[in-house]
Amino acid sequence: MKIAIASGKGGTGKTTLSVNLASWLALQDKVVLVDLDTEEPNSGIFLKLPLIRSIIGVKPVPVWQSDNCLHCGKCQGYCQFHAIISLPSEVLVFPKLCHSCYACSELCPASALPMLNEKIGKIDHFARENLTFIEGKLDVGQEMAVPLIKQAITYTESQSVNSEWLIFDSPPGNACPMIEATKVADFIILISEPTPFGLYDLSLSVQSLRKLNRNFGVVINREGIGNSDLERYCLDEDIPVIARIPQSRLIAESYSAGKLVYHEDNDFLSSLKQIKDFLQNDAFSC
Repeated sequence: MKIAIASGKGGTGKTTLSVNLASWLALQDKVVLVDLDTEEPNSGIFLKLPLIRSIIGVKPVPVWQSDNCLHCGKCQGYCQFHAIISLPSEVLVFPKLCHSCYACSELCPASALPMLNEKIGKIDHFARENLTFIEGKLDVGQEMAVPLIKQAITYTESQSVNSEWLIFDSPPGNACPMIEATKVADFIILISEPTPFGLYDLSLSVQSLRKLNRNFGVVINREGIGNSDLERYCLDEDIPVIARIPQSRLIAESYSAGKLVYHEDNDFLSSLKQIKDFLQNDAFSC
């Protein structure tokens, strides 16, 4: 089962839930966890697994071949992302704006813009016993996370053939990286906190996932702060609340020390059991 853990905003507990759920499930089942928050991955801090291999993440970008160029300017017109400027004497390519759509390269009448791979980051593969952990890490200065997220998912799926669980720790927000990280999941867990800010961004995620016709439910983290608006919203929108994780100083201290929380807090462990039970029995009847 492919599970994505996402939210509308950062700091709601995606990584806390991802690493603890993966580690706890791995006590009995084969689990693959992949950190797709490629701009700031941090799941590995809590797992401390040995490195198996590291591969380079790349993005195809056009490279101007001046000897072939007819200076017709068509490439600039084809590019919808303003990654190419055609000047009278040269063509300027801006790789960080390129979306690797291949339009300029394929439609150039002189084949003057071949696509070549540019390094944008790396994908690290860690493993021990039942738990495999894969981390995408974007190079500093890179503008777009989606190409590396795509490669990390492709690599992860090739490594998870015999696994019972595949868990995606998704990027924060509701933009393209989050959509890319969740689109192959069988079920999406949206984790939020009961605050006005948490509710607002959760509602944006709900709108996005409904547009995409995806199965999802909500985990309420830090229950006890804020107000009851989040709970009321889920009830009104007929969104299943899978589990509630209470506001706890012990959870915060464990997380700050880089510990797995379910080892320290029984309430948190109970929430993990509720989540597993829901995923196995109720996730697709919502």
